[in-house]
Amino acid sequence: MSAPLLEVRDLQMHFPVKEGVFQRARKVCRAVDGVSFALRPGETIGLVGESGCGKSTLGKCIVRLHRPTAGTIRFDGLDLAPLSASQLKPHRRHLQMIFQDPVESLNSRHTVGDILAEPFLIHGLGDAAWRRRKVLDLLGKVGLPASAADRYPFEFSGGQRQRIGIARAIALEPRLVICDEPVSALDVSIQSQVLNLLLDLQREMGLSYLFIAHNLAVVKHVSDRVAIMYLGRIVEFAEADDAYRDARHPYTRALISAIPEPSPHRARERIVLAGDVPSPINPPGGCPFHTRCPHATERCRVEAPALREVPGRPDHTVACHYDLV
Repeated sequence: MSAPLLEVRDLQMHFPVKEGVFQRARKVCRAVDGVSFALRPGETIGLVGESGCGKSTLGKCIVRLHRPTAGTIRFDGLDLAPLSASQLKPHRRHLQMIFQDPVESLNSRHTVGDILAEPFLIHGLGDAAWRRRKVLDLLGKVGLPASAADRYPFEFSGGQRQRIGIARAIALEPRLVICDEPVSALDVSIQSQVLNLLLDLQREMGLSYLFIAHNLAVVKHVSDRVAIMYLGRIVEFAEADDAYRDARHPYTRALISAIPEPSPHRARERIVLAGDVPSPINPPGGCPFHTRCPHATERCRVEAPALREVPGRPDHTVACHYDLV
């Protein structure tokens, strides 16, 4: 088995919460609270969870848009977490991000050609003629006409804008792309086109993806392995087929039960969770899911479960005290 391209260990991202007249930081928001996983070259890991569980924050920490509070982010053997901006610059071209909102992530005052040429300018690559050729090549790769280079982002549809965002992310031929809910803001009819584009680019360029989403049906279509995140922690990690066929954590089972069933003649038993997701500013003790879990015991209330291997399945881990057989 090849060495991991990305290895995250005990990653934490805590944001100060300021209160009072003098705006002093008296509390912290534990957005990411001890996440560990490894991603292999050419692999896609789907990261799933409800809104507010810390998925996007984790992705931004990996590309160092946030400097993590603690933990390591080893990319190709190098820990990116402690590096300064100048030390990070030569490595940033190998890690890129596709953002959720294609409207907010593109500068409406710049033409598409300027947006796609900017990565080359930042890294000092090529002359004006070379950059122009690369821009036209990128547009072709994502299925947009060459004339798009001279237009502005607001002249395009949502799906086309996301294609521009994808073109910008692959401009420097990265090895890892963080896809932060890249289809959630798009119409259902456009989502499949963008997903297929991402899969085609992965095969063509040998990309690795961390695919962040809250829709398990979308994640199943693109992922080799799936990580389920709840309140800043990963609670289950498994091969994609194994996770959907035999989920072990009650939270994973509830998410899978919420996937719409395409056939009107087949019914899926819906698992409805009680209550709301607790606040990451004041998380519950013990297992973070115990306030909503139908199987919670006294042990769950006082002892946080560690990710453990499911017997007989070395690639399937779960953080749960309850023995789901």
